[in-house]
Amino acid sequence: MERTIQKRLPVADAGWVTVDVYGDPEAPGLVVVPGAMSDAAGWEGVASAIDAWPSVAVVNRRGRAPSGPLTDGYGLETEVADLRTVLDAFAGTEALFGWSYGGLIALLAAGERPLRQVIAYEPVMRPFGLDVLPDLRAATDLADWDAVVELVHRRIAGLAPEVVASLRADRETWQALRALAGPVYAELAALYGPPLPDELARRADRVDLIVGGTNRGTAPYGTSFDDVAERVPRAGIHVLPGQGHMAHLEAPEELGRLLSTLATPAL
Repeated sequence: MERTIQKRLPVADAGWVTVDVYGDPEAPGLVVVPGAMSDAAGWEGVASAIDAWPSVAVVNRRGRAPSGPLTDGYGLETEVADLRTVLDAFAGTEALFGWSYGGLIALLAAGERPLRQVIAYEPVMRPFGLDVLPDLRAATDLADWDAVVELVHRRIAGLAPEVVASLRADRETWQALRALAGPVYAELAALYGPPLPDELARRADRVDLIVGGTNRGTAPYGTSFDDVAERVPRAGIHVLPGQGHMAHLEAPEELGRLLSTLATPAL
């Protein structure tokens, strides 16, 4: 599918979010919620590879252009409220998919309102990233976006120094990462707000959780996935072989195909 339109939706606190729509903008389909260090543009490859729904609407969450900034009092409840607005605008949504932090947002939203299906790829929850929070805050207070990107990739994602050095040597890639660094501290800190419900996605008819094969059972993403899965005991568990947390960038067609195979048949 190709991108057809971009919608701008007003949300609370005089904010706004944009949504990139692929396929038929009038037909209910899949809504995608990216996570931290990610924006709607980064999901173009996955959206283009999906063929099970007539449309794919990718949310560009607060804190990344061209959506509005984070606001005072930001937290997971802010994200869920924004997502409610998106789902209201895309009435009849057939499925909701979230990646990483966006996966948790999707699961929380599916605890508030009835949904046919919710899918999450390696959703995260506390204690994910707890040891990095103080250093992320210090770097954010200084607007040192190079340091934020380094912290995310070295100490959270666990990438080797030479891999991060290679990313930094690619000027265009590094600048794109710096542009996404602003909200990272607030998003990670939001995991340590009010406690999560004992059961997530309780109002979804069907729940599917996906873990990358290289992360299964290993920290930080695989173990956080397991923590979330304990709160969704009825979820189907699926593995994307040979992939890690960044499958949407490293294997977008594979991820798109997997999502398509998980689609609940239309009524």
